[in-house]
Parts: sequence; C-alpha cells; structure tokens
Amino acid sequence: MRINKLKFLSLFFLLIGCFMTVKAQDEMPPDAPPANQQKRPRLLEQLDLTREQIQQIRQITRQNRPLMREANRRLREANRNLDLAVYSDTADETEIQKRVKEVRDAHAEFIKLRAQSEFAVRKVLNPEQLAKFREIRQQALAEKENLPRLRNNQWMNNQNRPAIKNRLRQNRPLN
Repeated sequence: MRINKLKFLSLFFLLIGCFMTVKAQDEMPPDAPPANQQKRPRLLEQLDLTREQIQQIRQITRQNRPLMREANRRLREANRNLDLAVYSDTADETEIQKRVKEVRDAHAEFIKLRAQSEFAVRKVLNPEQLAKFREIRQQALAEKENLPRLRNNQWMNNQNRPAIKNRLRQNRPLN
C-alpha cells in the first residue's frame, strides 16, 4: 500500500512539474531565444515533446485539475470525518464503518480520475516517448524508494555522529 502511494505521488509530482513548466513555456513570447529552453526540466528535454503535444497535455491538465482538486478535497474530508468518528467520545462501530466506506469511495474516485488523466497523457506520447517516460519513471521510483535510507544515512553521518557514538560507548542516554 505504501509503495503504491509512493509510486502515485512520484508520478503525480513528475507530471505536475512537467505541466507547470509547459504552462510557463507556452506563456513565453514566440520569438523567445533558445536559451529559455535550458529552463525546461530534464523530462521535457528527454521526451522531446512537440509543441502540439505540449498543448494537448496542457488541455488535459486544465480539464482535469478542478476534478482532481474536488476529489482530493472529498478524500481529505472523508479522512477527517473518519478520524472524528474513531476518536469521538462515543465511538460507534456502525458510524466508523460508514466513514470507512466514505474514505474508500473517495479514494477510489481519486484513483479513477488520476488514471484517466494519466491515460489521456499517455495517448499523447508516441511509442518512443512512452518507452523513455517509463524508463524515467522507473528511475524516479527507485530513487524515491531509496530516499528513506539516504535520510537515515545522512542523519548518521552528520556532525553529531561522534557524540552519539561516545554516548553509546559509555552506555549513556542520548538525551
């Protein structure tokens, strides 16, 4: 479950970043110098999207953004209502089950909209771009999976490490 959320979040932010850059790029004057292309994220450069593809993706994003926001709002609200039901002074199992169903339904709707949006974007890409996108996505997912390990390693390798080791050697608490 956690890996699926991680995959979703990484793809979602990857696509959102791409679309936001596309919007900024399209707002530039048509005679803008090629130096502005350096501001495009690596994803756009690697996929080598045509102007028409960029416009199609922008249209998909524009159409789906309000639906995704509303679905996300409903999901947050359903989660909040579930928390309230679980931690209320007079917790009722029937009410909790009702709230669980609301969360499940809101989550299902959110996933459905996301999948539809991603599929629409997928149809815009040609086979080579799709293959490259899959490769980039796999790399991003691998990096995201290693992120918690990297954070733990960074914490252990920071400047406090000698102090921690000394306290552990002396069997003293870390506080």
